[in-house]
Amino acid sequence: MDSINSRIAEELGVRPQQVEAAVGLLDEGSTVPFIARYRKEVTGSLDDTQLRHLEERLRYLRELDDRRASILSSIEEQGKLTPELAREIKLADTKTRLEDLYLPYKQKRRTKGQIALEAGLGELADGLFNDPTLAPESEAARFVDAEKGVADVKAALEGAKYILMERFAEDAALLDKLRSFLKQESVLSARVVAGKEEEGAKFRDYFAHDELLRNAPSHRALAIFRGRNEGVLSASLKVGEELPGTLHPCEVMIGNHVGVENRSRPADKWLGEVVRWTWKVKLYTHLETDLFGELRDNAEGEAINVFAHNLHDLLLAAPAGPRATLGFDPGLRTGCKIAVVDATGKLLDYTTVYPHAPKNDWDRTISIMAALCAKHSVELIAIGNGTASRESDKLVAELVKKYPALKITKIMVSEAGASVYSASELAAREFPDLDVSIRGAVSIARRLQDPLAELVKIDPKSIGVGQYQHDVSQLKLARGLDAVVEDCVNAVGVDVNTASVALLTRISGLNATLAQNIVAHRDANGPFATRAALKKVSRLGEKTFEQAAGFLRVMNGDNPLDASAVHPEAYPLVQRIAAGTDRDIRSLIGDSSFLKRLDPKKFTDESFGLPTVTDILQELDKPGRDPRPEFKTATFQDGVEDLKDLEPGMILEGVVTNVTNFGAFVDIGVHQDGLVHISALSEKFIKDPREAVKAGDVVKVKVMEVDIPRKRVGLSMRMGDTPGEKVEGNRGGNRGNGGNRQQQAPRPRETATAAPANNAMASLFANAKQLKKK
Repeated sequence: MDSINSRIAEELGVRPQQVEAAVGLLDEGSTVPFIARYRKEVTGSLDDTQLRHLEERLRYLRELDDRRASILSSIEEQGKLTPELAREIKLADTKTRLEDLYLPYKQKRRTKGQIALEAGLGELADGLFNDPTLAPESEAARFVDAEKGVADVKAALEGAKYILMERFAEDAALLDKLRSFLKQESVLSARVVAGKEEEGAKFRDYFAHDELLRNAPSHRALAIFRGRNEGVLSASLKVGEELPGTLHPCEVMIGNHVGVENRSRPADKWLGEVVRWTWKVKLYTHLETDLFGELRDNAEGEAINVFAHNLHDLLLAAPAGPRATLGFDPGLRTGCKIAVVDATGKLLDYTTVYPHAPKNDWDRTISIMAALCAKHSVELIAIGNGTASRESDKLVAELVKKYPALKITKIMVSEAGASVYSASELAAREFPDLDVSIRGAVSIARRLQDPLAELVKIDPKSIGVGQYQHDVSQLKLARGLDAVVEDCVNAVGVDVNTASVALLTRISGLNATLAQNIVAHRDANGPFATRAALKKVSRLGEKTFEQAAGFLRVMNGDNPLDASAVHPEAYPLVQRIAAGTDRDIRSLIGDSSFLKRLDPKKFTDESFGLPTVTDILQELDKPGRDPRPEFKTATFQDGVEDLKDLEPGMILEGVVTNVTNFGAFVDIGVHQDGLVHISALSEKFIKDPREAVKAGDVVKVKVMEVDIPRKRVGLSMRMGDTPGEKVEGNRGGNRGNGGNRQQQAPRPRETATAAPANNAMASLFANAKQLKKK
């Protein structure tokens, strides 16, 4: 465990004692939000990001240790565990390295090499390998034995070849060398499958694509893998460009490693063939599969990270607040669904209207909506951004213009996941008698009021802020996104007397059962008057209370601290601060100028250090403060409702819907998000698009390119960029094609030259390259 803690500490750049303390808390059942917020003294103020990394690496390294113990036990049972091998296994720092070391000892089906060994051909293989001056045919003749399955000289040499091939292919040091070389020098090559050009048009960027494996970003790797899975693309790893009759650089490396040299001795040609077959038959596919697997794992990790960042930004988007809202779920043939909720999100009224084709009941719809808005004092209209959204936006704009006295504000809202919620068991319990389609309108209205409270009811994967979410490990994705939801909910905190079961479930220390018990207790006994009253909830024990209490708020309760993020365990400290300043707690809260004059160091003791005291004084200044930004809205341009309405040079307002490693997607109101490439996000150099924007931001963009057949829109946030012009910016990219998601890497003609060259085999390879250059 000490080695695990030390390794994680080195990765995080912190002291091993901090990691040891955090691991101890996690093992005791503490959650990341609780540790990050309320155990700063114990961990040396590790934040939630560091703790999430620690948690993930701890899981991986413990799995690695478990596998290590299993492998050591297996090899020891075989009687083949040497001190040197045991030391190498104990030093293995990745699962790949561990499996390479285990490969020769792994139980496997009978191979051609094993069959040859059983036939007594090991002596022939060793003899030719150790003494290349021997003539292969002459030596092989001694081992011909029909009873053992060795029919002739050819069969004997074939068996000896497979013995050496398997020996070479199971050499962990050789595998490590080849893998490292291929990581640096190989080219990821994609080609269109013949006859799939039209069917796979969306993968056109990869029909003839080559780039260094080490440079392949996650989105391109996942796109290629998806194209391959759909049968549109083929993908392979290439190193250099071979001439017929020349050696592959990896064959040179194998020869160097095992000591095979071409010195014109009788067995050299045969041994060279063994090396060639080792690469082509045994190692190439194996290593390509391994490296593709590693590329996919890394790409998945980045894709999940991008998804997590976007989800975080969306969940912590600015809430419109407790205002009566009309949710408008647009539709055509089946009509538009309307739901009105009050300031708390309670459903007040609902109906279905048909303003669009085929009924075109436009004027009547406006009258119905005006009546509903007047009846329920509606302040906001949330319009879902799906089918017929721009037509519906125009409808609501006419309503606002026709009835100015209503003082209504309209906002376009992402409806991603609304249909998933509508058909969920949770929605059925909440609205058992309500049509599924109306539930969607309720969700649209509520997510404007409080995005966090509503979006936690939806599976994070259905919210629509990630790319390739169906191509990545669903277990890792779910784990990563669940962590984001947990962190966001606890960062904001919830009102325990109004929060839904879905929201309470995400609170530190709680689960679905406890959340249901809290709501059931609330329904049966009325609102909680204090946090302490939570201890009366069925199955909510002391440990759970410790983990959850600081994130549960009791508004207007008996104790003003219950409405803050101050943990009940720290209430005595607040009482001491109040007594030491001759103030009562209620008068302390919100007295910013007084609190800022206090010296936190004067109130520290053995239980509460400087970080906690500082946090408490800040919380008393602004109790229960919401970390989310101020509510803003974007205004889509009138008359721009479809791709065909766009023209290069237009300047539009939009909302960032998704941020990736290569740029940001922006909703400009045409049913197809446009892409602002990373090179067009800012006038200055940026390494990460999140330095410039985040999901939910309202931005101004210029239309750079419109590709209607491929449904692509290129945008720029650099107002000085000119459509159609290649402007070399800080990133050296093409700023005139903001929508171009493809960045072609140069085809590396010289990658193969990095192969080791210190024997006759290497000389042959080098000579072949020189001939080709001529």
